[in-house]
Amino acid sequence: MSPKEDRISFLTSNRGKFREAQLAVAGQGISLERVRGLGRMEIQSDRIEEVASFSSLMGYFSLGRPVVVEDAGLFVDTLEGFPGAYSSYVFKTIGVSGLLKLMEDSVHRRAHFQSVVAFCDGSGVRTFTGVVEGVIASAPKGGRGFGFDPVFMPKGSRRTYAEMSLEEKCTSSHRSKAFKSFAKWYTQDHEATTNA
Repeated sequence: MSPKEDRISFLTSNRGKFREAQLAVAGQGISLERVRGLGRMEIQSDRIEEVASFSSLMGYFSLGRPVVVEDAGLFVDTLEGFPGAYSSYVFKTIGVSGLLKLMEDSVHRRAHFQSVVAFCDGSGVRTFTGVVEGVIASAPKGGRGFGFDPVFMPKGSRRTYAEMSLEEKCTSSHRSKAFKSFAKWYTQDHEATTNA
């Protein structure tokens, strides 16, 4: 870690998320430290922003230091936005095959991934959002990534996230967009406010 970098705790048990976040903030004055095992509390909400914000607040009170939390959801148009904020639970219960089963008669396959990064340092919670439009593939493709990556093809690509390298995915992924937005704010506005 460079002497000029600030270390911020990223609360996640998902190694893939952590690697994407590290890549997104690389060279921007932030060093992320992965923190697991806090038994992250989540509220039930249809809004990803509320879930991430609450988790970051609870994480800050548990650790007593600045934390970031990231939550993401896959919103499928023909399923009226399902699974959305419940994507993690839906993936664990019915998986990719279950999602495709729900869409087997669907001609329209538009969807988007949304990521929300929530930062809490005791003075409040700030959120940063990244969105990527795309479509749901008719069958899983690729062996990389995690979650619904094998069926999500970002707009303008003929490959799913699971067919891309981590570096390729992070050039425009929803998670990368949210973390880059956070890093830009943190190193400019937050630092300016803190040092004022």
